[in-house]
Parts: sequence; structure tokens; C-alpha cells
Amino acid sequence: MSAMRWRRQRLARHFVFRGCHSILPTLSPVLSNHYSPCLTTVCIHMRILVLNGPNLQLLGKRQPDVYGHQTLASIKNGLEAIAGELQISIDFRQSNHEGELVDWIGEAADEFDGIVINPAAYTHTSAALHDALAGAALPAIEVHISNIHAREEFRHQSFTASVCTGQICGLGTDGYEWALRALHRHLSQSET
Repeated sequence: MSAMRWRRQRLARHFVFRGCHSILPTLSPVLSNHYSPCLTTVCIHMRILVLNGPNLQLLGKRQPDVYGHQTLASIKNGLEAIAGELQISIDFRQSNHEGELVDWIGEAADEFDGIVINPAAYTHTSAALHDALAGAALPAIEVHISNIHAREEFRHQSFTASVCTGQICGLGTDGYEWALRALHRHLSQSET
């Protein structure tokens, strides 16, 4: 069994029983064999960590001509709705501190199936984020609201892209939706 599949099964198992509509967070092999006549659905739940780097708390106020008028809170609300549609859960976080982002990525390997990350300015400077993503060894999608390749030359370099499954940039805040959907699809396909 792949490490990812084992981690997903360990993280969030939900068993729905015919007649009683109970949802049990875990079920031992002994109990599952005993209750198998009642077992109707097994839903293995995917968890995605969504990380946002420095200054993204200013979305909606900072350079709306570049980053749009949507706030980080509205992006979070939109992603939560999409996560509900996809039947996955997200943990949405933002930090201006590189070390905190590195810590969250390091902890993600034991708690999450994948990462959507907008490293913001750390994209162009952080070997630490690169190393943390490489060490976590989780599929990750890098997101940028603006097209970093069409902006100032220093923004063309991404330290994190080489350890990500993919990169989405220049689609505005919709890029978060496409990143979440792409990561969900990638993880779902790797299960089959």
C-alpha cells in the first residue's frame, strides 16, 4: 500500500451504517468485520493544506490593479465551498514569517495529503521553503494571483516551483480554485 494511501486511510475514515446513520471516525478490523453487513459506504477523506505567504493578508487593499479586490477571507470562503463540493477538507493559513511557513510544511507530511501554496515574495528568495516542500514530499501546487513571469525580472525566478507538482499564475484569485481542483484530481488519480 502506498504511503499516501495509508496516510489518507489513517487520517480520516468515515463509515456510514445502514439504518442508524452513525458516522464513526475509526473502526478496528475486528469491528469492521463484525459490522460489515451494515456497512454501506466508506469515504476516505482528503485533507489539503492551503498556505499563504507574506502580505497576502492585505489582499483587497494592496495594489488592487495587480492583485484584485478580493480579500484573503473571501478566497478562504470560496475554497471552503469548493472543498465541500469535492468532499475534501482544507486548512487555510497565512503567515508573514518564513519560519512559521516552514514549520507548517514540515508538519503537513503527517496530517495532509497535499499542499496548495502561494509563497508570495518568498517564492523568489526562500531556499528554506524549497527544502521544506522537498522534505515533506507531498504533492504541491504553487499559486500566484499575478503572472510572475510578466512582472519585474526578479519575480521570474521561483525557488519553490521545482519541488511542486505544478504552478498556476496570472489567473487572479481564481488560481486558488484551479489549484485545489488540480491537486484533488492529481491525488485522486494517484489512488487508482
